[in-house]
Amino acid sequence: MAQKYYIFIGVLILAIFAGIFSYPNYFNKSVDFLNQKFLWTLPHFWEKPYILGLDLQGGVNLVYQADLSAVEDKSGAMQGLRDVIERRVNMFGVSEPVVQIQGQDRLVVELPGVTNVEQAINMIGQTPYLEFNEQKTEEESAKIIEKIKELQDAQAKKEDITKIKDWQLALQNPYFKPTELTGKYLKSAIVIFDQTTYKPQIELKFDDEGAKLFEQVTARNIKKPLAIYLDGASIIDTSGDGKIDANDSYSPIVQDKITGGKAVITGDMSAKTANDIVRRLNSGALPVKIGSPISQETVGPTLGSVSLQKSLWAGIYGFLAVVVFMVVFYRLPGLLASLALVIYVALTLALFKLIPITLTLAGIGGFVLSIGMAVDANILIFARMKEEIKSGKDLPSAIDEGFARAWPSIRDSNFNSLIVCAILFIFATSFIKGFAFTLSLGIIVSLFSAIFITRIFLMIFIGSKLEKLKWLL
Repeated sequence: MAQKYYIFIGVLILAIFAGIFSYPNYFNKSVDFLNQKFLWTLPHFWEKPYILGLDLQGGVNLVYQADLSAVEDKSGAMQGLRDVIERRVNMFGVSEPVVQIQGQDRLVVELPGVTNVEQAINMIGQTPYLEFNEQKTEEESAKIIEKIKELQDAQAKKEDITKIKDWQLALQNPYFKPTELTGKYLKSAIVIFDQTTYKPQIELKFDDEGAKLFEQVTARNIKKPLAIYLDGASIIDTSGDGKIDANDSYSPIVQDKITGGKAVITGDMSAKTANDIVRRLNSGALPVKIGSPISQETVGPTLGSVSLQKSLWAGIYGFLAVVVFMVVFYRLPGLLASLALVIYVALTLALFKLIPITLTLAGIGGFVLSIGMAVDANILIFARMKEEIKSGKDLPSAIDEGFARAWPSIRDSNFNSLIVCAILFIFATSFIKGFAFTLSLGIIVSLFSAIFITRIFLMIFIGSKLEKLKWLL
């Protein structure tokens, strides 16, 4: 008999800790008051803030479309792009950014706390697209140069350029073409200095696959120039004419097949320029190209604060409505279920902090809905208990029968709800994922609340005077 009291005390201690952890402000203010009044040095309770989504604290939502036309492994390229952009925005100190793939070629970037759209776009756009281009043959260059002249003549005469055969060739670089080696395989970049001239140089290191590709590219371009392009502009084209020739201060020529996965960019550059390029390269070279965002949305912090307040009040009203219903219809068991529901709320909010979960409007909606669902099991149990008590059974027998007979229905209904939540989480968009996750977490905690906590509360009254008051049950 004493065991149930120990469990009851343990549940209360757990509830108190969860409640303080969920909202430690009042506890810490009390600690400050005691420390000031009695000159104590009591510590504050651990404060861990909730992570709020963009729609609750304001921020920028950007949608980019990647150019996958020349990419075979589209899925891998998008994963690499996501990792690079995420690493990039993390460098700028954005709190809890969300970078995720949407569909086959779209990337959604959510930056909570950032309200300047242009700043956000520049932040993403500064991530470079690095490519190593080899020289075209004389025949290929001649064809493109000829098309460029035809296009220029047609424009001068104001003729329709689309009538020119293969006019798209005029849009290509006449001197260099891309190789399979891109920034996707870049491992790191550092600034080094030439031991003779003391001029800054940039050393690139590739991963294992990149090292093999670099060896293949250099092997077929011995005694030929190799252009390194960053965001469409050649790093080593000092004259700005798009080619590496006598007009440049130097001509990087591949002297021999290069193994080991290292390359050195040399040239007439200052230490500041070299460090700027290295910083941009290390922040991540994009495996595929992205342009300007195809969609952008800004949520102001004021609007986010209003949305949060309305969501919290909706939760409070919903909680009170459930408590009133339970007490009116089920009396003492309903009151005990309401106390268990308070513990349920504290435990769930504590888990939101511990996991942690990024709370959005949809996520809070799932949590509010789970408050109502949390008493579903209690309703089934109490309805069965009523029938058992009316048939003449005592409270201990009614509790045992109520939980035993209601459990199959509780198990099946909650299991089906979890299946739906899993489907939503796997296949739905990020907006719905938050709803599905908070709802599923709420369902799991509600089972613990209804089956374990409510039962302990009911067993405490076994043998008391209240057990004889049938109208309370």
